[in-house]
Amino acid sequence: MDTIALNFDSLTLLSNLSTYPKSPFPQVRTPFISSTCRRISKPFISSTISTMAHTHSAQSPVIEQQRMIIPNKHGEKLVGLLHETESKEIVILCHGFRSRKDYNTMTNLAAALEIEGISVFRFDFAGNGESEGSFQYGNYYREADDLHAVIQHFSGESHVVSAILGHSKGGIEYRVTEEALMDRLRTDMHEACLKIDKECRVLTVHGSADEIISVEDALEFAKVIPNHQLHIIEGANHGYTSHQTELASSIVKFIKSALEQDKVSSK
Repeated sequence: MDTIALNFDSLTLLSNLSTYPKSPFPQVRTPFISSTCRRISKPFISSTISTMAHTHSAQSPVIEQQRMIIPNKHGEKLVGLLHETESKEIVILCHGFRSRKDYNTMTNLAAALEIEGISVFRFDFAGNGESEGSFQYGNYYREADDLHAVIQHFSGESHVVSAILGHSKGGIEYRVTEEALMDRLRTDMHEACLKIDKECRVLTVHGSADEIISVEDALEFAKVIPNHQLHIIEGANHGYTSHQTELASSIVKFIKSALEQDKVSSK
């Protein structure tokens, strides 16, 4: 199955991604959703999701939420929550810098996907939220390892990881250790983008009024990443404070379209 990548902050979503970029990330044959511009959009309003859930038809999937613990390769326990709709496809949600799986954006996106009958798993990276480990700035390689562990866990008969959605980590003032700084400097984002498989569909969503990360970042990523769609939400700030519904709608539409294309191509 191809990979879907989704980013918000710039919100980027990739679909039809047959493999992860070879460097600096681990090789994984699964869809990936990550924020192209490295920004995390704020969750669309919970009340909106709640209303959507209540007005959905009687055909709505029965949602079961299950707390899960998945060990990473360093022996640390990653804590996550599975929203099980009994769909074969599952979307992995990855939180952003100094955030957690229970961040409003994560819970709202999970709710929007649930309504469409798509299973979701959101988890805390090591050193964040309920997961074990110590927090460090950067940590791209370690977080890639965490994500790989999660993907491996769900890559079985019951589920197929169809998309990975990631939050940005930029634009925040922080203390940087030498090790963390070197980790970031050794991570060539441009090179990583070039290694994204051309069959991987990518969506980037970015607010035109983003006060933390310039929309120019999204435009630059669009020049480098193949098979890429860029959706700029006019007037949206970094947190998509007043544009939560449009953010969620863009993501759900992209994922559903990618899944439909995969079904057609597999026939």
